[in-house]
Amino acid sequence: MRVLVIGSGGREHALCWKIAQSPLVDEVFCAPGNAGIAEDAVCVDIGSDDTAGLLRFAKDNAFDLTVVGPEAPLVGGIADAFLAEGLPVFGPGATGAMLEGSKAFAKDLMSRCGIPTAAYRTFSDASKAREYVEKEARGNVVVKADGLAAGKGVVVARTREEALQAIEEIMARRAFGAAGDRVVVEEMLEGEEASFIAVCDGENVLSFASSQDHKRLLDNDEGPNTGGMGAYSPAPVVDVRMEGLVMDRVIEPLVWGLKKAGITYRGVLYAGLMITDEGPFVLEFNVRMGDPETQPLLVRCASDIVPVMLEVARGGSVKSLRIDSSAGPAVCVVAASEGYPGPVVKGRVIEGIEEAAKIEGVKVFHAGTTLRDKRFVTNGGRVLGVTATGDTLTGAIAKAYSAVSKISFEGMHYRRDIGKKAIGRMP
Repeated sequence: MRVLVIGSGGREHALCWKIAQSPLVDEVFCAPGNAGIAEDAVCVDIGSDDTAGLLRFAKDNAFDLTVVGPEAPLVGGIADAFLAEGLPVFGPGATGAMLEGSKAFAKDLMSRCGIPTAAYRTFSDASKAREYVEKEARGNVVVKADGLAAGKGVVVARTREEALQAIEEIMARRAFGAAGDRVVVEEMLEGEEASFIAVCDGENVLSFASSQDHKRLLDNDEGPNTGGMGAYSPAPVVDVRMEGLVMDRVIEPLVWGLKKAGITYRGVLYAGLMITDEGPFVLEFNVRMGDPETQPLLVRCASDIVPVMLEVARGGSVKSLRIDSSAGPAVCVVAASEGYPGPVVKGRVIEGIEEAAKIEGVKVFHAGTTLRDKRFVTNGGRVLGVTATGDTLTGAIAKAYSAVSKISFEGMHYRRDIGKKAIGRMP
């Protein structure tokens, strides 16, 4: 069979790499892809936001399956367009994708379904949002742009002044464009974050192993939010008991609530969680695989994921299928460009990728790269996801950082504490 993957980041590189391993698959294409993906799939110069072009390409080439990587095309309705033409596509329709496309929609749905989440208020008027923060909000708050902001539209305000500044940046200065038409202001939860990523066929759910992202730019969770600076799997904070609570309190009520709202949700369900003393609380829902969580998850994945994706895309059931993971942990360290998550300089030559990849158990996934004069150069904020497996978490961490140390480009930045929280939980 032939598979088309849509997207150009580290997540899509991991998807192409894993899908290509399936004995069911003859060819993998990626649109638009990147320089590293070109080593694992055929890259096609069609942007992920060009629904008409992608649909035309998929029809002309008779793909058996299309896998949508990023959230923006899903929110834009690409899955609906493909299904209308009878093309199997893995990803929810636009209505279901509102789980990520609108934080207000997701919070309202959680409220109706009784899913644990922080208390919140939604505002479309900046002056009313400021008044709420100044006069009514108790304790510290989190200010979120309502729409898509590439994982960067969330400000964890430690003071009232920071909350007011966030409202100004998002709503008045339009730091995230139309995503700031509304904001959600919610109470700050205390605990440890974790990612719970699953596949839903509209009725049944298959979960991947647990994982933990590192959203902040700097060590010790300092600095601004980013799309993710690294991840590891499994996350010890989500033990067997906690996983059961997540399914009972979050995932199953969500699937029920979506059905009650008339939404048949087929695709990835990603719950960003805060694990507290009272159990799991939902910070946000996403409608696609996480990036960079996908990298360690798929490196650990011992199953062929193509049958699962194909069954969902064709409207079938995953009840008899499985997603298994190897016992060994995996760690992904993101190498980012200077200036990220703000504007970055592109075109800086990357050295050492081949040397890093020679280390046993290491896979270097490309995110923001391109080729110039047959050399890899930077082409985005997050450049590489250096991913390693090991017999132990400490071994996987050491191997990942050993590989990172062989890579260099001007302005390269990476966190040096990926996985530290997990080590702290080890006996």
